[in-house]
Amino acid sequence: MPYVTSLGLFDEKDITLRGLEAVRSSTRVYLETYTSILAIQKSRLEEFYGKTIIPADREMVETESDEILRNAQTEDVALLVVGDPFGATTHTDILLRARALGVPTRVIHNASITNAVGACGLQLYNFGQTVSLVFFTETWRPDSFYDRLRENADLGMHTLVLLDIKVKEQSEENLARGRKIYEPPRYMSIPQAVAQLAEVEGVRQGGVLAPDRTLAIALSRVGGGPDNERIVGGTLAQLREQPPDVFGEPLHSLVIVGRRLHHLEAEYAAAFAVDATLWKEVAQNVYGCNFD
Repeated sequence: MPYVTSLGLFDEKDITLRGLEAVRSSTRVYLETYTSILAIQKSRLEEFYGKTIIPADREMVETESDEILRNAQTEDVALLVVGDPFGATTHTDILLRARALGVPTRVIHNASITNAVGACGLQLYNFGQTVSLVFFTETWRPDSFYDRLRENADLGMHTLVLLDIKVKEQSEENLARGRKIYEPPRYMSIPQAVAQLAEVEGVRQGGVLAPDRTLAIALSRVGGGPDNERIVGGTLAQLREQPPDVFGEPLHSLVIVGRRLHHLEAEYAAAFAVDATLWKEVAQNVYGCNFD
């Protein structure tokens, strides 16, 4: 049976006991390596799980899934994913492929950024649609995410923005020439994300991302404990001014705070603010929070 098994958010010890049992019972163990990453090397997973782990890059997961599902009718195979298995359409696709082959599957859930984001103090039931922000290029600067942000903003909801990563990606030239040459990994930083948001706001002029009037919270390595996790709040203008090292190591996410911000949310998140006084002033004067 194929197991799609979540590893959680940070390191080899975040796996659930049920997930660990699935891994140790499997004859082959794959690690999906392109929708997200752990903060540790593959060797640590292998040592802890007692299994050789086969990296499954984008090409394998999307075009060679038959290899992952090989003999899955008669033996256990595990596909390890960071976060929760249903956090990316890639994992849904491989489950559909297994279904088409008549192969039963089992999903083992765990923590993901979509629930762990609550560490910043904002309540999960006040979040709207999650959006992704990709690296802009000279010829490709997609802004459709802005429409989702505006829909959330109209409802007063918070927005979780997932920042782009590039792992084992080819340049346009190498892709066109069919050369298996890959670019170094890249991870979008918070200042770059805020700069791209500001650029789109400048084009759209919808007032959704006004730099001095919009509160936001940056998160990195959520679940990694006090030595790794970073949470930093402020206006978009403040976050853009901070040096990258303030935000910690990747992976990074960004929350755009919605206008239905509750005063208890604002109070809790103020502990992470670059300037707690300014945070509370904006929360009170722009968002209507009453701290009395």
